[in-house]
Amino acid sequence: MIRNEQELQAKISSCQACLDAKFQGANGTRAIVICGGTGCLSSNSAAIVEKFKELIEKHNVGEKVTVNIVGCFGFCSQGPFVKIFPEDTLYRGVTPEDVEEIFEKDILNNEIVERLLYVDPITKARVQKQDDINFYKKQFRMALHGCGVINPEKIEEALGYGAFQGLQKALHMSQQEVIDEVLKSGLRGRGGGGFPTGRKWQFALNQDNPDKYVVCNGDEGDPGAFMDRSILEGNPLAVIEGMAIAGYAIGAQNGYFYVRAEYPIAVDRLRTAIKQAEELGLLGDNILGTDFSFRVHIRLGAGAFVCGEETALLNSIEGKRGMPRPRPPFPAVKGLWGKPSIINNVETLACVPFVLREGAEKFASMGTEKSKGTKVFALGGKVNNVGLVEIPMGTTLRELIYDIGGGIPDGKEFKAIQTGGPSGGCLTAKDLDTPIDYDNLVALGSMMGSGGAIVMDEDNCMVDVAKFYMEFIYDESCGKCSPCRIGTKRMLEILTKITEGKGTMKDLEELEELAETVKANSLCGLGQTAANPIVSTMKQFREEYLAHIVDKKCPAHICKNLMQYYIVPENCKKCSKCARQCPVGAISGVPGKEPYVIDQSKCIKCGLCVSSCPFHAIIKK
Repeated sequence: MIRNEQELQAKISSCQACLDAKFQGANGTRAIVICGGTGCLSSNSAAIVEKFKELIEKHNVGEKVTVNIVGCFGFCSQGPFVKIFPEDTLYRGVTPEDVEEIFEKDILNNEIVERLLYVDPITKARVQKQDDINFYKKQFRMALHGCGVINPEKIEEALGYGAFQGLQKALHMSQQEVIDEVLKSGLRGRGGGGFPTGRKWQFALNQDNPDKYVVCNGDEGDPGAFMDRSILEGNPLAVIEGMAIAGYAIGAQNGYFYVRAEYPIAVDRLRTAIKQAEELGLLGDNILGTDFSFRVHIRLGAGAFVCGEETALLNSIEGKRGMPRPRPPFPAVKGLWGKPSIINNVETLACVPFVLREGAEKFASMGTEKSKGTKVFALGGKVNNVGLVEIPMGTTLRELIYDIGGGIPDGKEFKAIQTGGPSGGCLTAKDLDTPIDYDNLVALGSMMGSGGAIVMDEDNCMVDVAKFYMEFIYDESCGKCSPCRIGTKRMLEILTKITEGKGTMKDLEELEELAETVKANSLCGLGQTAANPIVSTMKQFREEYLAHIVDKKCPAHICKNLMQYYIVPENCKKCSKCARQCPVGAISGVPGKEPYVIDQSKCIKCGLCVSSCPFHAIIKK
């Protein structure tokens, strides 16, 4: 139990010494860390850990070699990762079958396993250290502090890596001084709205009420987004500390984590972190011998996207149906159980300890004039380097996609990037040199959102993309207000007609009108931004909509009703492989004698013929 600041400082110093010894290889020790994020765990990283433990025991080197699970390394398309200290050697794409070779060569004989090192796609050189890989060079881990480095289930490692030093400093300041520091940093809400965090806290502090709450929004629901999940899996104590600092600043004694139940690993590690912090006295009554008391609770969400909206989230915590409330009053005035409450998302709260620990000036030294610090993005889609990236605000889209993301696979042409998830819009090649910040993205017709970034290439149909997001939004609408409930359904119906080749120019006009109506009249942010993917794709790719409506063709050959599979006679080798694979008998021909043909009236456009043809004789048209 840590009873005061002196005991905390002694504990921190002890933990720092242990962590330094682990990473620097004191007395010839070696440390093996393995990615324990959801992605790598699904690729057998837990089995890799167990295999290493077996070998450590077999060779009786437990005093010299340790093995630990850590948080997400970020470079998801190259995982699972194994990192060896003190040499800082990073192995990628490791399987349980590779463990014995790594152990025999590297751990026992200090010989690098070359074949498991990252290979630079341009120079073809093998790269030993993480920081020398292009994917990492332009990143700066602030919200992801500690992820991929410390064991998220050992509070001692978190303390050795800076945990609770921010809270320690905050407790020497007045509540107003803490808020002023956050205001000076320029930290804005990372959940999508971009509202200044310090201003939100100020509203809550100004309320004369003994009962106040801090709520962490961990209901990350955007398709392709996994930023908050990775932070909670990799360093949950950073978010807990940020919540405690917020609680001190506004005068709250209780905080609530609202995390979707589909994140079991994050929830388990969060529970472990809370328990360990309580056991050490870093949560609970009279923290560090002060008058400040703070407790943390967890509530699980059922996966409703609308519960990412703060008032719907509050309803869900209270046991009510997750539907938004009219505003005002705003939550800072009347929030959880009618008491003043602040709601910040996981990434925002993870940045708060950095602001207090390192100072507002250091935080504000990164970023642009109106968007300070860093932003975490889940980079996915048609890009070589899929993963989680944290970059300074002001980094351009080109740097994100080409320098960090490694460009588009198979030499395809970049077409668009969707930022902000279902609430965002599509940006094109002409926007690639735009510095990423809140205001620039909004000006271009998109938004930052929580940090989803889906890259699309020449093979993507933008009408189909708009339909995909509208299907999601329609499905997730809570139905409370008519503009969203009815408007999203009608927009989806029109988009479906267009992708099926049944659309008319009148449909296009109605789609534009509906988009404006839903945006202007919906109750909450879900409906107000629901039409953004439609508006942005119609603006940037209107010719694709016209091709679907006027020419009855899908230029990208994605919409099934508007495409055909065709066998090029001169390329056909008459081998019959395509005919044997066709599930409906739509392909006919004589083996070795005549080219095969596809009966379009029977073809169900499953694509099996294309994948089975070794001569690439089948095309879409």
